[in-house]
Amino acid sequence: MASPPPTSSLVLGREGAVATITFNRPRSLNAVDVPMAQGFLAAAQEIAADRSVRAVLMRGAGKGFMAGGDLELLRADPKGGAAALIGPLHAALKVLAANDAPVVAQVHGVAAGAGLSLMLQADFVLAAEGTRFNLAYVNIGTSCDVGASWSLPRHVGLRRALEIALLGDTVDAVAAEQMGLINRVLPVDALPGEAMALAQRLAAGPTVALSQLRRLLRNSLDRDLETQLDLEEKGFQVCAASSDFCAGVDAFFAGVRPVFSGT
Repeated sequence: MASPPPTSSLVLGREGAVATITFNRPRSLNAVDVPMAQGFLAAAQEIAADRSVRAVLMRGAGKGFMAGGDLELLRADPKGGAAALIGPLHAALKVLAANDAPVVAQVHGVAAGAGLSLMLQADFVLAAEGTRFNLAYVNIGTSCDVGASWSLPRHVGLRRALEIALLGDTVDAVAAEQMGLINRVLPVDALPGEAMALAQRLAAGPTVALSQLRRLLRNSLDRDLETQLDLEEKGFQVCAASSDFCAGVDAFFAGVRPVFSGT
């Protein structure tokens, strides 16, 4: 997997079976501009095409995860700028959602607007102490994008989601953990290592099973029980045909820890 040059507004890297996506506009708190949005889509497509990628880690360079969209662009051309940003961002999220690899977000400093929306699309979110969260769209007179209206009520419930979205208040890391916006709060210095360790743990897991589980859980609120039971049966059959299922069952009977290949 070839990484863009380090001056790129988005850097795609690799650590073993973990693909790393680094938002790299630190002078603007990684506010999304058109090159970053396009780079995010290109990175998602490259990850999806590489079956050796078994987990994804998203993070931000500099002092924050992401401050939202580039307001200078949106001020100069509100409708055209919005289309230029939203199109590739939404396309990238569809690619990552359809991919087998689970996604971890490593969040520090600030996650606001599109940054918070993007963070919510991850399967796991680890945040540094002192991180601030704000959906922020209402503060500039617009509704949300990047999947926030889908993910926010699923994480915190409808009543809390309406409060976060309609009031536009800032939430600290402790409150974010308590309400389910994030999984864990960590010391600033510990965050990078813990986030990578979690991504590596997922990358060493049974990728087919993880893929089936994340899709079943993410979409369960849109289905009735009968449909969900049918899909669970189909998912189990997919896993039963995988090498990792055989490895897991054999390891159970041998009393040893399974080693999964991701296939």
